[in-house]
Amino acid sequence: MDNRIYEYLRVFVMSWLLVYGLTPFIMKLARWTNLVDKPNARKNHEKTTPLMGGLSVFIGFFLLCIYDVAISAGRYFDLPMVGYLAGSLLIVLIGLWDDKWPLNPYVKLLGQIVVSLIFIFSNFTINELNLMFGNVYVSVFLMLLWMVGLMNALNFLDNMDGVLSGMAGILGLGFFAFSLTSTTQTNQEAMAFIGLISLSFAGSVFGFLPYNFNPARMFLGDAGSMFIGYFLSSLGILMARLAGNRYNDKLFFLMPVLLLSYAIFDIVFVSYTRKRDGRHVMQGGWDHTTHRICNVLKSVKLTAIIVYAINVLIVLTSIIVFIIGSRELLLATTALFIVFLFFFGRKLDQVPVVISKNQIKDN
Repeated sequence: MDNRIYEYLRVFVMSWLLVYGLTPFIMKLARWTNLVDKPNARKNHEKTTPLMGGLSVFIGFFLLCIYDVAISAGRYFDLPMVGYLAGSLLIVLIGLWDDKWPLNPYVKLLGQIVVSLIFIFSNFTINELNLMFGNVYVSVFLMLLWMVGLMNALNFLDNMDGVLSGMAGILGLGFFAFSLTSTTQTNQEAMAFIGLISLSFAGSVFGFLPYNFNPARMFLGDAGSMFIGYFLSSLGILMARLAGNRYNDKLFFLMPVLLLSYAIFDIVFVSYTRKRDGRHVMQGGWDHTTHRICNVLKSVKLTAIIVYAINVLIVLTSIIVFIIGSRELLLATTALFIVFLFFFGRKLDQVPVVISKNQIKDN
């Protein structure tokens, strides 16, 4: 057990140090290639900022994943692992291309679908997909909806210094906690590997956070936000399978929904208010939950800390529900979260926001 704790600590520290040390060089590369974000009317930064933070986070994660395989007993570069890493690499490349030469939304959506399918069919057999929701087509559709939806939700949520990178690190630690609480005599090595992967991710985003916290010296870009969405959604699927199998109850597929509820809440809130007000849903603007919180608190730093605190509370609650293993508690907690976020959303809806011109539909 002591050796396992040492491995966990070593992987987390290594990933943190690697990304923290690598990021200044990636910043220089971003400026050299002119992959930067320039200020405009709907952005709150005042100077040109490098956009390749996602590449720095990905490199740290990717290299530590290779290290994780090397130190994990009985783990190899098999189809699930190769498929997982191939999907992560492809989504980062799509994001980098989009950051440099903005893609047509439908082309980007197609890329997200392809990446999701790579993950799904490399990690699940046809028989497993049939058993999950009674039909392979239903299972694949729901997984695609989950992964593509979260990739876009977290891309939406990357709208303020430090919010997404800090939140992603907290959720990564949440998945690590799930791996610890899921460990049994028969699955120790598999859970240890998921724990190592989660710590590699958490260490990487936390290593980037000092450069991304307000005032940000570097942004994640689409490459970073979509990679984070890919990681969290794919780990969510794996943990849903684990939770469902552990308690022999498909209701526990709700566990990742509970864990990632803030990201889901933000995209539902923004989509609803824009649609209700007759604005373009997919155009960026200053009307997210984070912007409204910031308009009340008058501080980007404090807004990020509030979002972190909310996600820490969500993670702790989710872990407690999982450990207890009661379906009644899971349903009650999910309902309580929905009610809380509904009333929280109503309060935020009353906060005045600046509506970007690009959101206003032509009459």
